[in-house]
Amino acid sequence: MAKTWFVTGAGRGMGRAWVEAALERGDNVVATSRDMTGVDDLHAGYGERMHIETLDVRDREAVLKSVRGAKDRFGSLDFVVDNAGTGHDGVIEDVTEDEARASMETNFFGALWVTQAAVRVMRPQGSGLIVQMSTQGGQMAHAGLGLYHASKWALEGLTEALEHELAGTGVHTILIEPGAALTEWFTRSLTRSPENPAYADVMATRFDLDPALMPPARVVVDAAMIAVCSEEPPTRILLTDQAFDNVTTAVRERLQQWEAWEQVARSATVQQADIDGS
Repeated sequence: MAKTWFVTGAGRGMGRAWVEAALERGDNVVATSRDMTGVDDLHAGYGERMHIETLDVRDREAVLKSVRGAKDRFGSLDFVVDNAGTGHDGVIEDVTEDEARASMETNFFGALWVTQAAVRVMRPQGSGLIVQMSTQGGQMAHAGLGLYHASKWALEGLTEALEHELAGTGVHTILIEPGAALTEWFTRSLTRSPENPAYADVMATRFDLDPALMPPARVVVDAAMIAVCSEEPPTRILLTDQAFDNVTTAVRERLQQWEAWEQVARSATVQQADIDGS
């Protein structure tokens, strides 16, 4: 049977790649974005199996209505791909309140509204998978991308808690954590603060990326599809050599530091002997 997908940020990049991959499986897709002109050709080719909606994920009521409508249109809701997002380049000392709120409104609150809407449809039906498009930056951080990392770390914590809350319901979550890919993230999807000369040396070395080694969005999504469509999807998956190497190195270093301070960590614990002797 054909499955039903709901994809946000579907107008270009990773979002469009998710739409393409789902349609090629023979599934139905509700594709949403603030600008849907980038998928007109797909709609023409797949007809009734693809429905296009203009949607701003920051509008909670619109999101709830759109996700409910996906099930009403196709009879079920099997995969929700929470892909809409934006980046911001600027040192933490300088980012403005407006920049900080704008980043969180889309990357965190928008994701929260989509997640709530998905759960409210999937939990009663007893099945479904919420696919959160995170990043390697949800597990580690680079200078200059503090707002972006903050939003993704928040999304990862939210999603891990949700997975526990949904235990036994038949609904699950998966965090997709890719490295850099050939999308418009570094151009159209990225806003920038004015450069601060005091951070010139640090900022100059934060992106050491060779476009020739960056995979196209569709390559990343095809790999993600293997996990998403498996019988037992993982709760997290790293994608690309860069992401796997960077994140596993960062986690090992974190673990080493925790272990180096284990004695101090345990010194803050109340021991049973202290309780018995009081």
